[in-house]
Parts: sequence; C-alpha cells; structure tokens
Amino acid sequence: MAGAPVTGAGGPVLDDDGRELDRIRLLGVRARGHHGVLEHERRDGQEFSADVVLHLDTRAAGRADDLALTVSYADVGEDVVAVLAGEPVDLVETLAERIADAALARPGVRAVDVTVHKPQAPLTVPFDDVQVSVRRRAATAGRVAGAAGDAETAEAAVAEIAEAAAPGDADDSAPLRRRPARPVPLVLALGANLGDAVGTLREAVTELAHAAGVSLTTVSPLARTAPVLAPGQASQPDYLNAVVLGTTTLAPAEVLALAHRVEDDHDRRRTERWGARTLDVDVVAYGDLVSDDPELTLPHPRAHERAFVLAPWARAEPTAVLPGPHGGPVADLAARARDRATLTWAGEDWLRTDPRTAAEPAVEGER
Repeated sequence: MAGAPVTGAGGPVLDDDGRELDRIRLLGVRARGHHGVLEHERRDGQEFSADVVLHLDTRAAGRADDLALTVSYADVGEDVVAVLAGEPVDLVETLAERIADAALARPGVRAVDVTVHKPQAPLTVPFDDVQVSVRRRAATAGRVAGAAGDAETAEAAVAEIAEAAAPGDADDSAPLRRRPARPVPLVLALGANLGDAVGTLREAVTELAHAAGVSLTTVSPLARTAPVLAPGQASQPDYLNAVVLGTTTLAPAEVLALAHRVEDDHDRRRTERWGARTLDVDVVAYGDLVSDDPELTLPHPRAHERAFVLAPWARAEPTAVLPGPHGGPVADLAARARDRATLTWAGEDWLRTDPRTAAEPAVEGER
C-alpha cells in the first residue's frame, strides 16, 4: 500500500499512475495561541498562522459538482484553528505535524504541505517571520481517488471512503463520531493464528502506520498464547499477539472502520465467535474515552482480563493505565490475568528479526 510519490518540497505530488494531483490551497489561516518555550509566550500568547496545500484528485468532484467528492476547505480551516488555538506546545514543528495529521485524516487527501508562521517569535535580531514547512503524505494510495484508471472508478473510490468516514444518521456530537481537536492516544491489539501469522502481523502494522490520521509510536514484543475456545470448539493453533501504541485524529468509529478494513485486507472471516482467524485488530483504548455503545465498547470490554493484550501493552508502555471501571495499571492487571500462564514471548524485535529463526531470551518473572 505505497503512498503517492513526492517529487520534492513544494513540487507536484503524483498519483500511482504518475499523474500530477490537483491542489487546494488554504493560505493565511490565523488564530491566537499560547505556544513556545518561554514563560511569557505561554502566558500572553501571540498570533500564529498557517498555509495548507492539499494534494488530491478533484476530477470526480468537478464533473459531478458535488462537495461530497472533495474536501471542504472550510472544515480544514476549522481543523487548523483548532490546532493553533488549542493545547499549548513548545515547538512550531509540533503545530505543523498536528495540522498535517488533521488534513491527512480527510478522505481523499493524498499529501499535504503545511507552513506555520510565527511572526512574533522572540528573536533578538531584526526579522520578518519564522516559518516551519513540512510535507506529509498518506500511504493508503490504492484506496483513494486517482488510483483508478478512469474518472468513474475514481469517483466511486472517493465515495467509498467518504461513506466509511461519514457519521450516517447518528448525532454529530456523539462521542464515537466526533473527531478530536488534537491527537489522542490509541491502543490497538493484533492477533493471528492462521497462515503466515508473523508476516500478516507485520503487514498489518505497516498498513496501520501508513493510514491517514494515525501515527504509531511503539510496537510491543510478540507474544504467543493458547487460543480462547468455547465449550466443544475444535482445537486451534496458538495465537501470536502484539499491541501497537500511537495517536490518532480519527473519530473512534473511524478507527474501528480502519481496523475492519485492515482485517478484511487479510481475508478475515467473522463466521464463528472465538474461531481461528488470519488477523484480529481490536480497538483496546481511545484516550480516556469510556463508551458502552454496542458498536464500539471502550475500553475493550475484556481487555482487563486478557494477558495477551495486557502483557504486551505493559512491555511497550510500563506505566500504562487502562481506563474505565475495570481499569488500573496495565502491568498489575497483566500479573493477575487468569491466562497469564499460557503466555510466552515469541519475539522481541520481531518486525525486523524473524522470531521463527531465533529463540527469544526469557524475561525474568515471565514464562
């Protein structure tokens, strides 16, 4: 799932067929923020502005005269203001990254150029402006308009993504449908016990890392566990499990849709509860959000009792805390989990080293 190639800073972005993508420019969006490393910057604030250039295929929207087939620059402007006027950060670079993340979360956006201006920066020499410019791109190229060979197929591709991200008939203020004003922590659990499980998990991590609106920061060691079986259910191979940590600017429902798309990409079949599977991607936690919505219960309703989630999570983030009524320090929950005895470590640096060719050393206190 390679992203569109970038030809250079400020230059054109090409689609998968080598055609130059169109651009939507939003220049000089301004807001007052309290960003900077100095005390008076945090206290008094100053004006920041940003220029955003979206790279996408606008042909379908132009032919159909339909806003749903392109990106609303009004919505992007609101995203920019939310970052500039939002949570104080030390660096202009951080503002640029957050604006880029928000832009790439918009369906159809293939790449984005962001320039953040800080004209009142605390310099001791004469100057006109301080600017930080970044280019970031989505790496889900085959799933957006322009990857197809004709405008009709391109239009269908954009519509598919828009439909997956749309809130439907639900209230736009519902927590599962609301995109955050800034990136929120995200915890996903991956598991597989059919086929080339290691290869599948590696590909899943790559797809999630390249998904628009998601930024992965940590991947846990690989754990091996016995499968959970229903009474009378046939035996299955052991599972390989890992946890990935990161942040997202997607709404919780959009994260769930992304997880299902990655599963579907690897032929996941949902025919039997607790059945063997090529890939399982569970949303374990989305910030501190607690939801009992049957569409997506957060945190995951059984995460607090599953060692194959808790132990890898604790290895990736030793100070992690599971939110919710059954939550607590993840390391403590892992130590008390009933299935703890079935867990062994299958690979530490498994994304680069094949755990099937080298035994992993045991970790003290763990089997």
